Amino acid sequence: MLDIAIRHQQGGFSLEAVLQIGEGLTALFGPSGSGKTTLINLVAGLVRPEQGQIRLSGETWSDSDHGVFLPAHRRRIGYVFQEPRLFPHMTVRQNLAYGERLLPRTERRESLPRIADLLHLSPLLDRRPQHLSGGEKQRVSIARALAGSPSVILADEPTAALDAKNGLAVMELLAKVAQDTRRAVLAVTHDHRTLPYADRIITIDDGRIAGSERPKLTEKAVEMAAH
Repeated sequence: MLDIAIRHQQGGFSLEAVLQIGEGLTALFGPSGSGKTTLINLVAGLVRPEQGQIRLSGETWSDSDHGVFLPAHRRRIGYVFQEPRLFPHMTVRQNLAYGERLLPRTERRESLPRIADLLHLSPLLDRRPQHLSGGEKQRVSIARALAGSPSVILADEPTAALDAKNGLAVMELLAKVAQDTRRAVLAVTHDHRTLPYADRIITIDDGRIAGSERPKLTEKAVEMAAH
């Protein structure tokens, strides 16, 4: 369980959030500038919150009262950016292996063949990024994040650079990764079409949590995903 209780001021913008994120895909939904990316960067350790605590399963990542701040590289987080940021000189296989080799063998909980199969990448393993479509690149980006055996996966607008069909496919894969690996996946989105794939939707507006709900994948959403 990821426990968040923070207050943070960034320039003229104020963010306040009290949340518990469990296993499954949680969509952080809201308009641009509402604080979604700031929140996941605080969780990732890329930004230090001014006040409050962030904990994962009892481990303290950040606690302003006690001066605790675990740096990003020690948080075991997989981060999926808007742009895939793959190494262009490496094949898909080598990109995935790079994510895995940062961990000692004793701490690796995922195998590359399983990850490739889960994200439908087996036929693409010997290709370089310039020979992949936008959707394929984002799948590799998700796979590389998973290769590091993270405790939590964070995704910042992973569908933003994709067309509607590929965007829905990527969100569906994030849901599958969360389900099959029993991990917490927190995905930032402003696209309401992707929301039916989430196990939980947290709406954020002007730096405040505006609501939380649990959607269901409706027949309409399935039909939309097929087009």
